[in-house]
Amino acid sequence: MNDHSKQLHFIEPASTDPDPGETAEWREALLSLANSQGPARARQILDELARLARQQRIGWQPELNTPYVNTIAVEDQPAFPGDLAIEERLASLMRWNALAMVVRANQAYGELGGHIASYASAADLFETGFNHFFRAGQQGDLVFFQPHSAPGVYARAFLEGRLSEADLLHYRQEITAPAEGARGLSSYPHPWLMPDFWQFPTGSMGIGPISSIYHARFMRYLTHRNLRNCEGRKVWGVFGDGEMDEPESMCALTLAAREKLDNLVWVVNCNLQRLDGPVRGNGRIIDELEKLFAGAGWNVIKLVWGSDWDGLFARDTSGALVRAFAHTVDGQMQTFAAKDGRFNRDNFFGQNEDLARLAQGMTDEQIDRLKRGGHDLVKIHAAYHAAAAHTGQPTVILAHTKKGYGMGSAGQGRMTTHSQKKFDGTDLIEFRNRFNLPLSDEQATGLAFFKPADDSVEMRYLREHRERLGGAMPRRETVCDVVPVPPIDAYATFALKADGKEMSTTMAFVRMLGGLLKDAQLGPRIVPIVADEARTFGMANLFKQVGIYSSVGQRYAPEDIGSVLSYREALDGQILEEGISEAGALASWTAAATSYSVHGLAMLPFYIYYSMFGFQRVGDAIWAAADQRSRGFLLGATSGRTTLGGEGLQHQDGSSHLVAATIPNCKAYDPAFAGELAVIVDAGMRDMLVDQRDVFYYVTLMNENYAQPDLPEGAAANVLKGGYRFGLFGDEKAARRVTLLGSGAILTEVIKAAAELTREGICAEVCSITSWSELARDGLNSPETTHLTRLLAEGSGPVVAATDYVRAVPESVRAFVPQGRAYHTLGTDGFGRSDTRAALRAHFQVDAASIVQQAKAALAH
Repeated sequence: MNDHSKQLHFIEPASTDPDPGETAEWREALLSLANSQGPARARQILDELARLARQQRIGWQPELNTPYVNTIAVEDQPAFPGDLAIEERLASLMRWNALAMVVRANQAYGELGGHIASYASAADLFETGFNHFFRAGQQGDLVFFQPHSAPGVYARAFLEGRLSEADLLHYRQEITAPAEGARGLSSYPHPWLMPDFWQFPTGSMGIGPISSIYHARFMRYLTHRNLRNCEGRKVWGVFGDGEMDEPESMCALTLAAREKLDNLVWVVNCNLQRLDGPVRGNGRIIDELEKLFAGAGWNVIKLVWGSDWDGLFARDTSGALVRAFAHTVDGQMQTFAAKDGRFNRDNFFGQNEDLARLAQGMTDEQIDRLKRGGHDLVKIHAAYHAAAAHTGQPTVILAHTKKGYGMGSAGQGRMTTHSQKKFDGTDLIEFRNRFNLPLSDEQATGLAFFKPADDSVEMRYLREHRERLGGAMPRRETVCDVVPVPPIDAYATFALKADGKEMSTTMAFVRMLGGLLKDAQLGPRIVPIVADEARTFGMANLFKQVGIYSSVGQRYAPEDIGSVLSYREALDGQILEEGISEAGALASWTAAATSYSVHGLAMLPFYIYYSMFGFQRVGDAIWAAADQRSRGFLLGATSGRTTLGGEGLQHQDGSSHLVAATIPNCKAYDPAFAGELAVIVDAGMRDMLVDQRDVFYYVTLMNENYAQPDLPEGAAANVLKGGYRFGLFGDEKAARRVTLLGSGAILTEVIKAAAELTREGICAEVCSITSWSELARDGLNSPETTHLTRLLAEGSGPVVAATDYVRAVPESVRAFVPQGRAYHTLGTDGFGRSDTRAALRAHFQVDAASIVQQAKAALAH
């Protein structure tokens, strides 16, 4: 007993073995078999016994957890291929420069924030990848970096000469940096903010994990369709153990296993701490994750203890260490991380005589320096090497680390570690000493950045290893060939010259898509994506035309094989049918939408879905896709609050255009007619494939059939600007005049209202508003000559605007209505509900009768 704390005592469960002798015989038989005939034969016998147990209904199955030790035995470790001493020095420099960058920023501006502890725990995991595994370039690997560790990536880029000291001094100062000749460094990985540096945005927890899975699957898709050979390339992801609580992190694990994505490796940094404290204080997160990943079909590699423990395990003939670990929960592990060697001697090794004997001959400092596996470069390399070589399954490495590793009393393992941004002089000196940094006391307390001489052995080593792996990374490239887009008449004449034919805009889109898929140059680059709703949206005819992608082809005869619309899966299938997972489908869309950058191959994804299940359900993922500079089409089908009659509240969308307007590089349109839709699709393809602009299009579609007019001559340019004059109803010399604005599903009601008003002697001009958000942006960018002002210039009287969305959508353009003209808006505020379209439109007061009533009331005032 000592002053640190009272000792802990763990009680082993009482044995319930009724015949220990017989048990010993079984144990000896298995060991003898393994020793004489090898592990493969032992596994075969165990599999046979498990099969027999199931057959006899014994009610037993193997435990998915393994002991709390390294998966890779010492004798199975490959030789470390690098210079261990140099790599440890480099890792220490990365840690120091990352710490100095964050602390200096917060000394100057206390409000900037930043994180040190996450990278302190993950530094060795990053550095092993950088030095030996992460291959750069569009034919290299994809790496998803833990966002809170961004300072460490900047620290490496500083040593590589990609960032200057001035840049590091402007961490999280992106606006002020250019004025001082520096580059501001974004808080987390943001491709929009650092477009030549970061490839994947991971700052929103959980988005990185699911995105990495679908990127790995998309690489297989490209290979199987003979568009780009991605064989040999890997997707690496370094994520946090707390991040695994996010549903997006877990929701596609079975997809990765089912698709046998052995091009995917996750490294989960198990520092056992979330932002506020332990991840599983009363349990063990590594055990939990092992069970989860193994059950999902992943290859699991546990990287728990460093090389310093190998001797202890070798001397531990009684199994005392494994038993002690089995009864030590993460909350206690965190305490061990935060305390010194003396405390750990007394409270861990002091639990029983067997453990105490193992610690004999070790000083308190040696006990304090016992490394967890995620801080041992040799052990990390062995785990990465095994993961890279594994076939048939995705691999997860569960790496045990200490949060705030090396931060000592200032933050190692502390509850407050995640937010630690300040160090006093003593802490800085202690950190310097801990990692043997070549800094004077003055340099350490002054937070001086350190970069070895350009011709030093460390710098030569750094450059040589990265050159061998294809150059520096992360690095975002955008070089790709222009993809020719066919003339609009080749696939959309039926829509431009519809001649009153009845159809829905969804039907029109599917017909256009079918035509585009036949184009020899563009067709193969199109990626149709659905979340289990292809038949709902009339896309079943595409099953036969281009097939549904399957990595194993089609191993069954579908029930509807004789049908014209039969279900067809194929290895070279083009449609990505993602099942009931909007998050998965959006991740799949993002992988295709960024292929121009990630793979140097421009693809054009069209993801069609219930509009309610887009910006509302997976809006965070859409925002991340925008950050990633995605190019593609999102099609919100059955859109609006009244077009999808009987489905009700959770299916009826009244807000997606409001949310879409908040994303700077999203161009959102709500076309009412097929001709408008054709112009928008044509312009979008040219924007993204020919001009290679980093924008994406959100287009809402309806399932309501109505007469489709020809697109008026010369209207195309104004369709793209946000609106055009559809027609004049009544005598333009009439004393009472009104202008009606309508979009999407409600434009037909506006047209009916205009016809009714003419019967009462009121002249009504109707404008089709194809994009409220484009009108609003135009107004903000050119307030003196806005498109809406010009659109309304020839009319007079009040203006009434009606949409199938909340009133805030048409309200967004109020400021740009010409002065002197009253502006009234109608929309579908409130909750949706089930009924017929007519009843819904009357209820929300966006039907023709309500529009007439509003127009007459406006004229009366």
